[in-house]
Amino acid sequence: MQPMPSAFPGVDPIPLPAPVWLFKVLHDLTLTLHFGALFLFLGALGLGILWNLLGHRRRSLTLLAASGVMATRLPVIMTFVINFGVPPLLFAQVLYGRALYTSSILIGGYWIAVVFLLMLGYFLLYRMNRRAAAGKPWWHLGLLSLAAVLAIARIYSTNMTLMLRPDAWAALYQASAAGNHLASPDPSLDLRWLLMLTSSLGFGGLGCILFSLKSALDPDVRAFLARGGGMAAVFGLALTAACGVLAFRAQPSTVQYVLTHATLHRGAMLAWAAGLLLGGGAALGVMARPGSVSRNTLGTILAAGLLGVGGHVVVRDGVRDQMVLAYGLDVWKREVVTNWSVVGVFIGFLLAGVGVLVWLALVVKRAPPLEERYVNS
Repeated sequence: MQPMPSAFPGVDPIPLPAPVWLFKVLHDLTLTLHFGALFLFLGALGLGILWNLLGHRRRSLTLLAASGVMATRLPVIMTFVINFGVPPLLFAQVLYGRALYTSSILIGGYWIAVVFLLMLGYFLLYRMNRRAAAGKPWWHLGLLSLAAVLAIARIYSTNMTLMLRPDAWAALYQASAAGNHLASPDPSLDLRWLLMLTSSLGFGGLGCILFSLKSALDPDVRAFLARGGGMAAVFGLALTAACGVLAFRAQPSTVQYVLTHATLHRGAMLAWAAGLLLGGGAALGVMARPGSVSRNTLGTILAAGLLGVGGHVVVRDGVRDQMVLAYGLDVWKREVVTNWSVVGVFIGFLLAGVGVLVWLALVVKRAPPLEERYVNS
C-alpha cells in the first residue's frame, strides 16, 4: 500500500524510549490478556443472567446454583479486565497518539462517560454477588451491569475505528465540537463490535467448562456448567467465525491483500481459525461427556484461548497499521532513542508482576475448597 501525504497532526518531538517492536510486542501481549478476560467476563455474565432468570421461573436448583457460580466469580474477573486493559491502551497512545487523541476528542463526552459506566457496572456486580449468596434473584441487576459494559465496548469500538479514518475528522468537528459523535464512517464498526460479542459467547462458554472443574461443586451443577458452557462455546465460536469472515471482507482490498500475504498476519489468521476449531472440538467432547472433563481437555481449552484471542489481536493490529498507513502514518518510522536502563527496569518489574500473579494462582489452587450454596434451604 502506497501511503498518501500524512493526514495526522505533527509527531511528538520527544523520541520513543524503546524500539517500536518492543512496544508492539508488549501491546499485543497485554491486549491478548485483556481480551481474554473480557471475553470470559461478558460470556459468564450473559450466561449467568439467563440461568438465574430461568432458574427462578422454573424453580430449578441446578440453574440457580450455576448462575451463583457465575455471580461469585464476576467481580474477580472484572478486576483482571480492568487491570489488563490499562497497559495496551497506554502502549497504543505511545504508538498511535496522533490518531487516538484526535478520535478521543471527537467522542469526548462518551469517552469520559466510560469511567462512570465502569463504576456503575462494577457496583452492580457486587450487588449481584450479595443477592446470589442470599438465594435472591439478581438477573435484573445483571442486565443493567451488562448494558453498562456493552456501552463501554461500543464506545471503545467507535474510538478504535474512528482513529483509522482521519478523512472524516474535519467534517465531524465542524458539525459539532462538543465531543458527542458516537459514530464512525468505517463500515466495519458494527462487525468489529459483533465480533467481540460473539467471541465473548464462545470463549465465555469455554470458561464455564473450566469453572465446572471445581470439585467442591455439586456433581449436577458441575455437569450442567460443562454442558451449558459447551453449548454456548459451540454456538458462539461458530458465530465468531462468520463475523470474522464478514469483518475481513469489509476491509479495503489493500488491507485484505496485506493480511493474506504478510507472513505474520497470515499466520495470525490461521492461529485464530485453529483456536476456534480447537475450542469447538473441546466443547463438543465435553458436551458428549459433561461429567468427566479431563486434563487434556483443560489443556486444549487453554490452547484454544491463546491461539484464538492472540490471533485475533495480531490481525486487528495489522488492520490498524495498514489503515493508518494509507493516510500517511507509518508507525514503524518513528525516531527512537533507546534508554536500555529504563527498559531493563520496566522488564524487571513486569517479570516480577507476572511472578506474583503465578504465586497468587498457586496459593488459590492450594487453598481448601469452600462450599458454595446459592439457594435457600
